[in-house]
Amino acid sequence: MESFKQNIQVRWSDLDPNGHVRHSVYYDYGAQIRIAYLLKQGFSIDWMKSNDIGPVIFREEAKFYRELRSGDELIIDVRLSGLSDDHRKWSMCHRILRGDKLCATIELDGAWLNLKTRRIAPPPKELIEKFEVLERTEEFHIIASKKSR
Repeated sequence: MESFKQNIQVRWSDLDPNGHVRHSVYYDYGAQIRIAYLLKQGFSIDWMKSNDIGPVIFREEAKFYRELRSGDELIIDVRLSGLSDDHRKWSMCHRILRGDKLCATIELDGAWLNLKTRRIAPPPKELIEKFEVLERTEEFHIIASKKSR
């Protein structure tokens, strides 16, 4: 399985008036690493447009364990926590770490959207292959998937 991590430094613009990282920034960090992973695998926005496929999020939930402050050096990872047999649906988990200390997690459920039909659809084979090798959580499970009517 392939591990994917990215370093991010907390910026001044990430902070609220109390000097804490705003809750919405955590979700931005998660989106940034997911897109970075796709880009590393060769799946740019232009590739997605030309293949009529794109990710859609159904649920995104953050849990906060430790305070983050301006200048903190963070490590964020992306791991699969679920995948449907037909690869249309997926779940992911991000860990946000400062050194070896877990500061937050982000869990999300999503799917691949056919950009022409606006329906959930299996992604192209090359995208399936890259998702298959992404590191999995200990709680990884198969997601039940019903085909759209």
